[in-house]
Amino acid sequence: MTLPLRGVYAVTPTRRRRFLWAAWWTDEPAREPFRPPDASQGGARTAEEARAQAERAAGRPLVEIEPAWATAWTRILRGEPPWPRPRAAGRGEAPPPAPHDPPRRAPSRPASARGVSPFAVLGLAEAAGAAEVRRAFRRLALVTHPDRGGDAREFMRVKWAYDEVMSRLSRPKRRP
Repeated sequence: MTLPLRGVYAVTPTRRRRFLWAAWWTDEPAREPFRPPDASQGGARTAEEARAQAERAAGRPLVEIEPAWATAWTRILRGEPPWPRPRAAGRGEAPPPAPHDPPRRAPSRPASARGVSPFAVLGLAEAAGAAEVRRAFRRLALVTHPDRGGDAREFMRVKWAYDEVMSRLSRPKRRP
């Protein structure tokens, strides 16, 4: 297999103010079907650092191309199509939802919370205010969150209770 005359790389900023690079050196990137990069990595602090990392991975100098290629690769990593769909013809109209996207619904009550007051799940009185609810949720989230060694089902129950109580507190009060 012969290598192309030049290798290319693209750099794009990330949401965390770092840079992600994607490099192609065995073949040029292709739009349809999207050709994944030969190597990619995020976390570079500067665009120059990203270039140096890409060249180190390729083992040779690379030529920079449009950042849209690295952005397309980040979209694929997030499970999205590489190129955004074109906008609808009318002004201000959103494109129709993709056929595979399920409609969004309000979260339902978890089975473990059936028959239980959301205030009881949070350990609060029915008259608790929004600030108290937030404090209780944060306290319980630190204990129940799976990333902190807690149980995922219990965290879902706490999250449901928080969402339900905050929804109730945001509703306008009925007149007696």
